[in-house]
Amino acid sequence: MFGADNLVFTLPQVVAGTMVLSITAYVLLAGADFGGGVWDLLARGVRQAEQRKVIADAIAPVWEANHVWLILVVVLMFGCFPSAFAHFSTELHIPLTLMLIGVVLRGSAFMFRSYDPGDHKKQARWGLVFSIASLLTPVLLGICIGTVAAGNISMSTAGHVSRTFVERFVNPWVTPFAFSVGGLTLALFALLAATYLTVEARDHTICEDFRKRALWAMGAVTLMAALTLFLAGRDAPLVYQRLTTGWRALLLIGATAVFSLAAIFALLKRSFLMARAAVGAQASFIVWGWAWSQYPYLLPPDRTIESLAAPRATLLWTMGVLIVGTLILLPSFLYLFRIFKSADRSPTVTDAGA
Repeated sequence: MFGADNLVFTLPQVVAGTMVLSITAYVLLAGADFGGGVWDLLARGVRQAEQRKVIADAIAPVWEANHVWLILVVVLMFGCFPSAFAHFSTELHIPLTLMLIGVVLRGSAFMFRSYDPGDHKKQARWGLVFSIASLLTPVLLGICIGTVAAGNISMSTAGHVSRTFVERFVNPWVTPFAFSVGGLTLALFALLAATYLTVEARDHTICEDFRKRALWAMGAVTLMAALTLFLAGRDAPLVYQRLTTGWRALLLIGATAVFSLAAIFALLKRSFLMARAAVGAQASFIVWGWAWSQYPYLLPPDRTIESLAAPRATLLWTMGVLIVGTLILLPSFLYLFRIFKSADRSPTVTDAGA
């Protein structure tokens, strides 16, 4: 049905694969930043101030740099799949605009809260804006992904003049499946953040707070993943078929389950570096599972990666520039993380257990 039993990696598919890798990096890095905002909102108890400080200290050095991966996806889509970019940004302009507003509000509020020496009430208000934007933006991102994966914005029906504004621009993304993908995205970002923060925390009690939150978030991810797959059977049959048939689907789901169990085991044993690696692998396989569920379509159910690609010369020049840019970007990015993320950890937080 999908015509993808024999994988042939053409130039358009290489570009699309690069976009998937960029989305994976965005989830692993910026996703954890958004998740930090969720835990900032949910900070409670006598240690809430300390919890928020750990979150802010973890996010502050790198949160702007992490958006480079989303920018890369947008640039590749705009340059290499222009008709898909135009259709996607038109049909989903409402959730995309809200998501962009959320990104801007989140960053602005974080900066005002961090560097405004004003009174605590003002900082609390900016903190609330930061947290709410961090919660809503991942949901909107997941809604957009779920809407595309379900084939609700087919290019073949976009030009029907008989449809009203609501029928064309609201109904496609206001669906149980799309919202379930949004919930899964939020839960996954919260899981990444809580797990990463167990490594960032220097105090044992704060580390334990985030360890418990990571276990709860793992439960939420599991429930949302099961709900999303269930709803896909009704609202996104192509996604459901791809994720439930064939050895590749079994491999993707099996690997996700294995790394999920490994993360739970590591959190229970307080092996936090192992937990961070396992959760990162789990999140990566979830992203790759979504990409596989759409393959070979860029805009399901009828527009493939090949049919929407720009001319070959455009793809070649874009990939050439990307390779040169990567040689500059990656060392700089790694150096940034080495400076801000390689400090000696407190002896009260161990990798072998407590």
